[in-house]
This record gives sequence, structure tokens and C-alpha cells, in this order.
Amino acid sequence: MTTMTLRGIDEPLSQALKELAHSQGVSLNALALRLIREATGVEKRKRTLVYHDLDSLAGTWSDNDELEFKNATLSLEAIDGDMWKN
Repeated sequence: MTTMTLRGIDEPLSQALKELAHSQGVSLNALALRLIREATGVEKRKRTLVYHDLDSLAGTWSDNDELEFKNATLSLEAIDGDMWKN
């Protein structure tokens, strides 16, 4: 395994790397290796997409809306006896 030294890392970059490593709960070395692997294509970047497109709808149903939804989907809970014969 090869050991390398990086020179020319200025204070803003150093601080940003340290903060990123701390926020991810990894060492500075582990962070640097992961970033280099991703940048060179040796390792694919793991992406977790978080969508917020339905956030505005959360908590907007009234009690009546909930009742209507439950009544409209009640038939989906029925078990088809012919499908579950032994």
C-alpha cells in the first residue's frame, strides 16, 4: 500500500475537510480516501436522494378526509377466499 503526502492544502480547505469528516463521523484520512476514490471513479458515490415534493401535504387532512379515504379503500382490505383456499 502506498503512502502519499498532500501539500498546498490551505486553511479554508483544511477546515472544510475536518468539518465534513466530523459531520460524517469518520477520520480525515477515511474521508480523503473516499473522496479520492469517488473522484477517480474507483468507487461510485453513494447517493441518498431525499425528496420534499409532498412535504406541503403532510398533516393537511381533516378528520373527514381521513374517514373518506378509509371508506374508499376499505374494499382493498378484503381477503378473497377463493385465492386463499388450501
